[in-house]
Amino acid sequence: MPSQRTLLPRSAPAASGMSSRSITALLDRLDARSVECHSIMIVRRGHVVAEGWWAPYSAERPHLLYSLTKSFTSVAVGLAIADGLLSLDDRVVEVLPDHVPAGVSEQGRRLTVHHLLSMTAGHRTDSLAEAWRLEPGDLVKGFLRVPFAQAEGTRHTYDNSTTFVLARMVERVTGRGLPELLDERLFKPMGVDHAEWDRVASGAAFGFHGLHLTTEAVAAFGELLLRGGLWGDRRLVPREWVELATRRHVDTLPSEDGSGDADYLCGYGYQFWMSRHGYHGDGSFGQQCVVLPSHDLVVAVTGAHTQAQTVLDAIWECLLPGLDHAGSARDDEILAERLRRLSFAPVPGSAGPERSVKARLDASAEDSALPDGTTVIVDPVDGGWLLRFGSFPDVEAGHGEWRESSPLGRPVVAAGAWRGGTFVAELYLITTPHRVRLVVDAEAGTAVATWNTVPLTGPGLASHLRSPLMTRPDVA
Repeated sequence: MPSQRTLLPRSAPAASGMSSRSITALLDRLDARSVECHSIMIVRRGHVVAEGWWAPYSAERPHLLYSLTKSFTSVAVGLAIADGLLSLDDRVVEVLPDHVPAGVSEQGRRLTVHHLLSMTAGHRTDSLAEAWRLEPGDLVKGFLRVPFAQAEGTRHTYDNSTTFVLARMVERVTGRGLPELLDERLFKPMGVDHAEWDRVASGAAFGFHGLHLTTEAVAAFGELLLRGGLWGDRRLVPREWVELATRRHVDTLPSEDGSGDADYLCGYGYQFWMSRHGYHGDGSFGQQCVVLPSHDLVVAVTGAHTQAQTVLDAIWECLLPGLDHAGSARDDEILAERLRRLSFAPVPGSAGPERSVKARLDASAEDSALPDGTTVIVDPVDGGWLLRFGSFPDVEAGHGEWRESSPLGRPVVAAGAWRGGTFVAELYLITTPHRVRLVVDAEAGTAVATWNTVPLTGPGLASHLRSPLMTRPDVA
């Protein structure tokens, strides 16, 4: 992998007025709660004071951000508004008249940029699946067709379609694709070499999901916001927009059963969540960018879990007490060594037997990544195996080590081992939160391949190995 450009300066925790022991306490808390993190970066007073990746994840790898993407789309909206091309009062039907369905409701006609940004369009639940069902080729039109349960501007409902519509509005008024606009105005000036976007079948970026960035790029984005849109001496985002987007515009409500996590009940801004401390961008399975302006602190985390509130609690309860209580140089060294050693262990077991095995995939297992009946072949090679799934190109797996291959474009990092008559392999789709566990029963001639967490864009493994992923988002 090419070396990643450094975006932020580094310092020891003590030099930035932070206790290494508080960071160690954070890591201990995450371990104790079985929170699967893939990376963490902590920025204090503009300097990275702690950073770590759980191998095989690594610093130079981009990671799928899921809905943390929304916060970047919000910045794109702010740029279009600053350029005088869009306003908060502009209506969807006026900016995208060719996407307005016949017989659109009066409420649909009234929806503005403000309603979309604050997710107060009036749908009772996320409209995405229904909008795509109604209009498979035009999510904007489908969004306007889904019936509205409340008056616009009165109630927040987390609604993915609103961000998709915002992305299309920005593209219409700027004449630029969302990725190209953010590359030119945000990423390249910051020094981010590559931002990858998943796309819908038409080729448009999702906008509400699908951005892949390195952990440092996410942390740098948080630092840009903390500085009010300044990067060095260059203003990339108007301060007024940062302040407007990251303040509460609407209450967020508990679920109908009364449940809800504390930091998701603090209100919603313009594609940002308000928190008990500061604010954050948030993506499924543990993608977080937490910004605490009053503490001059940014925390970026990637992972594969459903415990976002646990991570926020750990930041408040472990990190914050360690601010302005610098520890010793020895404490810093102990923390740095722990961060260097973070890893997921390769699959334990033996390298034998030294023979090829052929099996038939059973897709009746819940969360299957491959179709029923797929032929699975495990061929031994020096120090590992070649894995074949039907007509796929080979996937390489190491024994006692990770091996990388890119059978359809996106990298897969895999390791495997024999456990008696059973072959087990873990296939990390290393630029995402997801991995597939392959279990082959050599004697029975059967295999299962299941996700740790099923991707929100569908369970088919093949689509997630292609770059860019292009799909209709089958979000339940």
